[in-house]
Amino acid sequence: VHLVESGGDLVQAGGSLRLSCAASGFALDDYAIGWFRRTPGRARTEVGCISTTISYTEYADSVKGRFTISSDSASNTVYLQMNNLQPEDTGTYYCAIGCNTASAFHWGQGTQVTVSS
Repeated sequence: VHLVESGGDLVQAGGSLRLSCAASGFALDDYAIGWFRRTPGRARTEVGCISTTISYTEYADSVKGRFTISSDSASNTVYLQMNNLQPEDTGTYYCAIGCNTASAFHWGQGTQVTVSS
């Protein structure tokens, strides 16, 4: 079982990025998949979560209205579309099985997002 994040980059404030979380060894549709981030000087926190089984998504207040999580069964990939990025969004973004930082597992290696002001 592996999750691999990609798509991180350096962007200017107000820009957009789409991160990918590609799964192998299991079907993403069978689990809730969370996106998390570790920002400088802070612990890893939840960004959002998707469960296609129950057609459910949730987002942290800090990203609501700017970030969107989606899932593609054909490619077994979950996406995190990030719009209107701000410097405080800078950090390493991870995906994992589960919606809560404390209980999520099978973490990917992370992808770096840097937003310049």
